[in-house]
Amino acid sequence: MSSKNRKKNQVADDEDDGNGEYKKDLYELQVELVKLHKDIIANNRKFLVIFEGRDAAGKDGTIKRLTEHLSPREARIIALGKPSDRETSQWYFQRYSRYLPAAQEIVFFNRSWYNRAGVEPVMGYCSEAEHEQFLSTVSSFEEMLIGAGITLYKYYLDITRDEQKKRLEDRRKDPLKQWKLSPVDDAALKHWSDYSKARDLMFARTHTLHAPWYVVCANDKREARLNVMRDLLNRTTYEGKKQKLTIPDMNIVFPFDPAQLKSDRIAK
Repeated sequence: MSSKNRKKNQVADDEDDGNGEYKKDLYELQVELVKLHKDIIANNRKFLVIFEGRDAAGKDGTIKRLTEHLSPREARIIALGKPSDRETSQWYFQRYSRYLPAAQEIVFFNRSWYNRAGVEPVMGYCSEAEHEQFLSTVSSFEEMLIGAGITLYKYYLDITRDEQKKRLEDRRKDPLKQWKLSPVDDAALKHWSDYSKARDLMFARTHTLHAPWYVVCANDKREARLNVMRDLLNRTTYEGKKQKLTIPDMNIVFPFDPAQLKSDRIAK
């Protein structure tokens, strides 16, 4: 790829490209996020936000915009790599529980324990029995977290197969995105249908009243980022909230419903 084309691609995913309306909306929502974070700190609240989705769905970029102006002492991003032998021998949730938020903290999981509902069974990293045990126990685990005072949000970023293919190709061509490539990425398109089945089962078994899934149509990265911010802000209370700024587009972010699996609202 020529330097001219690389620059074009980089600008396309950057805020500094003359799109005044997007930059204005982003700024206003980030101000609201700072207000929320101040309220979390002032009132000893505990927030946990989980991001799941297909490879290249935009989790990194969304989390980056959410956390950009939050206090780094009380806002943490958790993106775990491959478990060690010792971690593999532990109770499955033990590896993740050490990163749960304490009072005054907001934690963002860039993938989470839901690896056992998606990547692990599809790629053969866990057994069928381990997969089933996870699906049978995760809702109880999350109910305990909520009972301990943690506010939990679960977002699944959804993109089409064509969009994933385009983004993965961009990663291979852009030297600034080479670090994002992994063997799992290489298998993403090959196992598209397997991932769809695993996702649908995850939704069916782990979408609960106390910890519901929210689906994000993420083909448009900017709309996805803005509307995740709006939805998160809209579903909580904090001092100085500007309600009119926090209303999400329900065509972009919406609570999961089993009927969606039979429609075109979620990518097949």
